[in-house]
Amino acid sequence: MDFTHSYLPNVPEIKKKMMEEISVTDIEELFADIPQAVRLKKDIELPGPMSEYEVLLELKQIANKNVSANEMPTFLGGGVWNHYIPAHVPQLAMRSEFYTAYTPYQPEISQGSLQALFEYQSLICELTGMDAANASLYDWGSGLGEAALTAMRATKRNEFIVPRSISPERRSTLEMFSRGVLAKITEVGFDKETGMLYLDELDAKASNETAGIYIENPNYFGVLESQVKEIKEIAEKNNALFVVGVNPMSLGVLKAPGDYGADIVIGEGQPLGLPTSFGGPLLGIFAIRYDKKFVRTIPGRLVGMTTTVDGTMRGYCLTLSAREQHIRRERACSNICSNEALVAITAAIYLSTLGPTGMKKLGELCMANAQYLQKKINAIDGFRAPLFNAAHFNEFTITNLDGSIEDVHKRLLTRGIHGGKLLTNEFPELGETALCCTTEVHTKKELDKLITALQEIGGSL
Repeated sequence: MDFTHSYLPNVPEIKKKMMEEISVTDIEELFADIPQAVRLKKDIELPGPMSEYEVLLELKQIANKNVSANEMPTFLGGGVWNHYIPAHVPQLAMRSEFYTAYTPYQPEISQGSLQALFEYQSLICELTGMDAANASLYDWGSGLGEAALTAMRATKRNEFIVPRSISPERRSTLEMFSRGVLAKITEVGFDKETGMLYLDELDAKASNETAGIYIENPNYFGVLESQVKEIKEIAEKNNALFVVGVNPMSLGVLKAPGDYGADIVIGEGQPLGLPTSFGGPLLGIFAIRYDKKFVRTIPGRLVGMTTTVDGTMRGYCLTLSAREQHIRRERACSNICSNEALVAITAAIYLSTLGPTGMKKLGELCMANAQYLQKKINAIDGFRAPLFNAAHFNEFTITNLDGSIEDVHKRLLTRGIHGGKLLTNEFPELGETALCCTTEVHTKKELDKLITALQEIGGSL
């Protein structure tokens, strides 16, 4: 029997009237553009209507099939990192004042949200050592794509240089962004001993056609790039912009990119108070050095602080919002139609909670945990950690010298441990290698559990 509901337009009479209104005789006509090869040829087997409690029970049953990071030690990183989130952070972000006005299309009546976003921008500038930051992008990948386009607009060139040692997902997003403007993406390899950028290759490939040179610090392998001064000099020699991608959690212990000459800083804001949550939502950080013409070329929104004409009251407003919804389409710098304002506000709450001292202590703890694991794992027969002879932040590579790293990964899972991200498909030149991440949430007991498991697995291979 057909299920009908008084508030849903699914009764036959209403369906018929709607189809007559749009001159459709069969529902199938609405899907004519969908190829037959990809269309479902049978009815979807859905359960009948249930009460709210019955739905709750079924959803719980489905959710219980998952094993969360709270139930097993998880050493997975690679772009989304598991950090502790103070209880007040999501509670403050969930206030209805932020929820209802999270994307201020009429900014003059959203002063609370605008002030919070202004604080976010200010905190990002302080963290990165830059002069201006926008009110967020979607994620690190979209930040990279927008940084490339910004560099091309600023320099009137169309080549962008990236290292091989970046996330394949970010590289894919960059290529998607650059396709429409026919940009040239040039890749530079990395030293197999250190994991750092090949300076000679970079110097040879950079030219007067290069709009920007991009590095990540730390890079995808967790390696800290110690050649930033030399890379900056190569960029300056070719009048190209120097773009740096960061994990913001590292900036509590590492020098800010603005202090070593970055023109644009991008990164992933997810660790700033946002849960891993199956990989989203994420938060794209985008900050630049100040130049009047340069600021005009960046994507998204900027929130500015101003005063009334008589100077008696302070106010906030959207300014330099060079996106297609605010100015003529042909003058827009980006087609970003929304933003990550709510999660940016969450990041602002998190950063203001920790402050410089808290960020420093957190970064030191992440590095200490990583160094402890590296030392212990490297002492196990059959394993090498890290693969590269260089300083690392909180991520590093583990290589199985005697067999399959995927086999090791599966055996770790049977022991209740998620061992990291396999790199064999993304970077086959590294051999049987995985990327391991540790943060402040990992206790010594959990670190030792991973070490013991690898000792047992190594002995059985």
